[in-house]
Amino acid sequence: MKSKVQPHDPGVKVIAANRRAFHDYFILDKLEVGIALVGSELRPCREGKVNLKDAFADEDNGQLWLHDANIGSNPFSNRLDHNPIRKRRLLAHRKEIIKIGQKIKTTGITLIPLKFYFRKGKVKVELALVKGKTQYDKRETIAKKDFKREMDREMAGKGR
Repeated sequence: MKSKVQPHDPGVKVIAANRRAFHDYFILDKLEVGIALVGSELRPCREGKVNLKDAFADEDNGQLWLHDANIGSNPFSNRLDHNPIRKRRLLAHRKEIIKIGQKIKTTGITLIPLKFYFRKGKVKVELALVKGKTQYDKRETIAKKDFKREMDREMAGKGR
């Protein structure tokens, strides 16, 4: 289950990204799925009014559901407006759903969204199977990043 989203992929417009996830979790595997939206949710997606801060996905009766993702309200939809924090159905192949469901139930793995984006006019979600980091792991990751940054600076300085 490799991610199909490349950093500079033409035809892909990122709506929202959960950058904090890379700090809080070890990313084990990625998966691209579709999402079932109601009509009033599309405009806020185009305007980038999506928040993935506390969002997570879960498997229930052979279906994937996205919980706690905040898609802002549409000011032009009046009485037909949607609930911003409702659970939304994710669209994936049945074999993928079964495999993910087994991993979630048997081990301490969580399924969280990393990105919301448009691909060929359709809203897609990049999900990741993750395992939580301890405080020690977080400090270690920051130290490695700082060390790499220092080495890059030194190498760039010597090249002049």
